Amino acid sequence: MPGEERDTVWVEKYRPKSLADMVGQDTIVPVLRAYAEKRSMPHLLFAGPPGTGKTTAAIALARDLFGEEWRQNFLELNASDERGIDTVRTTIKSYARSAPMGGGFKILFLDEADNLTAEAQASLRRLMERYSAACRFILSCNYSSRIIEPIQSRCAVFRFRIYSPDQIHDQLKRVATAEKREVSADAYKAIIEASDGDLRRAINLLQLAATFRDRVDLAAIRDVVTAPLRDEVEAIFGTALQGDFLAAREQLFRLFVERGASGEDILRSLHSYVVGEPGPPVAATEKIQLIQYLADVDFRLAQGASDRIQLESVLARIAAIKGRGR
Repeated sequence: MPGEERDTVWVEKYRPKSLADMVGQDTIVPVLRAYAEKRSMPHLLFAGPPGTGKTTAAIALARDLFGEEWRQNFLELNASDERGIDTVRTTIKSYARSAPMGGGFKILFLDEADNLTAEAQASLRRLMERYSAACRFILSCNYSSRIIEPIQSRCAVFRFRIYSPDQIHDQLKRVATAEKREVSADAYKAIIEASDGDLRRAINLLQLAATFRDRVDLAAIRDVVTAPLRDEVEAIFGTALQGDFLAAREQLFRLFVERGASGEDILRSLHSYVVGEPGPPVAATEKIQLIQYLADVDFRLAQGASDRIQLESVLARIAAIKGRGR
């Protein structure tokens, strides 16, 4: 394989070029396609978790609207990098007030718009009002609650959902086939589990695991995934549930040292296991209390508490279930 092809990022290589090529988001894509066909659209707000197709939808819409000349009428900015009012007053204002190429309107795509300060959002609202004839805004965010109401009321709001396991599997298989990679069923399952509905993360994991292998198996996935997989979480939980706190702590320690897992990764995996089906073999009341405790630990980790101490306290809580009787 030529070096240039090997270095290509698969997420970009297989990004849909048109709305017609997008998978998932079945309630959103038909509306966007209607906008493209009519060559008319309001300001848009795309909200949803990472890796659910928000950026892909914005670029595909621009391609369908403007054809080969889409780059001349499309500007992408990331609010995480430029989140202050100065950016709104300079870069965004300058682009919004300029004339579109070929008449009509142009698009400004502002990714991670929920990172804009309140002052910057207030200024942005005024620009959206003033220059709406020549420039349409597409705002992308993870949390729409962080976007001020005056902006939301000026946008058509679309809420993107995480991809289903079957949708992710189909896309991974399509990429693997195109790249001539053999992927085991266990590897597909592990990638889907680790990606947690994020298609971008799933494709990146597949490429990372396939970098030096033509065949991707479960061992290859374990080498590149830092977050614990379900069988590892089950093992740690089961050991603690048997009352063997020290052995469970040793398993936890290996995740930190050998896998480089973060406390947030491990906590998220534990939570997915506890709330999933089938979940751990504990009574419903114990499960409810454990979920509440995991939420407390999540808050403490966000405040800067020690990963190891907090997660050891989770294991101690699980081990205490045995003493109370199951």
